[in-house]
Amino acid sequence: MNTITSKFDLNGKVAIITGSSKGIGKSIARGLAEAGAQVVISSRKQEAVDEVAREFTELGLKAIGIQCHIGDAAERENLISRTAEAFGKIDILVNNAAINPYYGPLEGSEEGIFDKIMDVNVKAPWMLSNLALPIMKKGGGGSIINISSVEGLRPGFGLGLYSATKAALITLTQNQAKEWGRYGVRANVICPGLIKTKFSEGLWANEALVARLTKQLPLGRIAQPDEMAGLVMLLASDAGSYMTGGVYVADGGYMVAG
Repeated sequence: MNTITSKFDLNGKVAIITGSSKGIGKSIARGLAEAGAQVVISSRKQEAVDEVAREFTELGLKAIGIQCHIGDAAERENLISRTAEAFGKIDILVNNAAINPYYGPLEGSEEGIFDKIMDVNVKAPWMLSNLALPIMKKGGGGSIINISSVEGLRPGFGLGLYSATKAALITLTQNQAKEWGRYGVRANVICPGLIKTKFSEGLWANEALVARLTKQLPLGRIAQPDEMAGLVMLLASDAGSYMTGGVYVADGGYMVAG
């Protein structure tokens, strides 16, 4: 019987998740795998992705690891082509990998840092999506999920360049949705708040900052990585089949806080 809950089933789907050897990306990959998808674990080091793929396989999940530094054009092409060769299709692309090499005022950074952060946080998701598009079109559609940040909607102090890239990613997603919907390709963007990961440790390890933030948040706490997976699972599946061009926050109420 074709039930509503069966629409969350990802059996037979192939999903690539960048930056998925740890943190949010790993939690997203596990959620998609638990829903039945064949997941491709991807990050800079082959040993790291192999370790996660092995961990998932031992749990009875379907996973392989393909190294990809998303700032490298050849490695981006390799990730997409190897996935297509191995499974014949790509149904889901989660552009999660990102960097934040600088914390401080806008005028305190250097041109090289600007180029690097734009290259990884904006150009790479654009190029990976472009590479996946013809494969998704051939398969009759797909779902692209870009991971932005509440910083792209409501920038704070010290994260100006990062915020600019995340705002650009939101607009990129909306353009993908507008242009590619005709091919059955959906594009949505998720804007997490502060999450307890290695990536954001410089923020959540600051007890005074966390105390100020959690006091303002309606939910009164920062998030765990697993709390992002459910929203991705929805957007990746047929349960989200009419969702495209959406900007979804998972922020504990940060955007409505005073």
